[in-house]
Amino acid sequence: MQHLTATDDFSKQEIEELLEDAKKFSNGEFDRVLKDKVIITLFFENSTRTKSSFEIAAKRLGAEIVHLDVAKSSTKKGETLVDTAMNLDAMGPHAIIVRHQNSGVPKILSDHTKAAIINAGDGAHAHPTQALLDLYTLKEHFTDLEGKKIAIVGDIKNSRVANSNIELLTRFGMEVILVAPPHFLPKTELRTTHYLKEIIDEVDAIMSLRTQTERHSSQSYASLKDYASDFCITTDLVGDRDIVLLHPGPVHRNVDICDTLLADKRCKVLEQVSNGVSIRMAVLKKLINDV
Repeated sequence: MQHLTATDDFSKQEIEELLEDAKKFSNGEFDRVLKDKVIITLFFENSTRTKSSFEIAAKRLGAEIVHLDVAKSSTKKGETLVDTAMNLDAMGPHAIIVRHQNSGVPKILSDHTKAAIINAGDGAHAHPTQALLDLYTLKEHFTDLEGKKIAIVGDIKNSRVANSNIELLTRFGMEVILVAPPHFLPKTELRTTHYLKEIIDEVDAIMSLRTQTERHSSQSYASLKDYASDFCITTDLVGDRDIVLLHPGPVHRNVDICDTLLADKRCKVLEQVSNGVSIRMAVLKKLINDV
């Protein structure tokens, strides 16, 4: 059984096939290929977009969704996560979609289940379907990503979205530039800067990230307003440049991206959300139906 715990679980060819399926699904070309298949969602962190996106993707393909209420699960009685996963797996689901605050949990669970494990976000480690939908959104706009430059801006060190996108986008030929204050930058061989104005004239796309305040051990800025003064993507910064704007959501308005740019046609945030359903349909089809 194949799993998706990180973007490098799929080869480039497999990802190209996923993108082709996603394109068909976006055009309304799909059947209920997952009829009579059962998918369990196991979310230990709050989620709006990702959970809803997976649910809609599964239902469009005809699958049945079973939600485990984590607050009332046996993990609250002392059962280990592995035991929980093995017990759920014994009930015969075809996939288990997992989100957890600790890095590595989906990978660990994938060693103990026959059902496909799909990582819906684990700590600051990975968010593979988000990166796949970002890749799809960029390819729909540019077609060929080879040689294109993207700036990832914000709390990169604590971002699973950044980690997955760095791996995936560089694999498809993009140059990734990291823009953040020193304490938000990871150790990396990629090009980095602390100043948006240094790179604004050379990038083709900007991916802004939410400040992961819940993952900070101490307060990094006196206020989000202070952070925004240096790293908010604004009309003054972007001007009339032909730059695509992305954000994984939820967006802190006027902290990550200003209101005006969120309404600009260059902003792909809602397109990302739409594409997320198609990408997750493609992932579910691959892991459940194409086996």
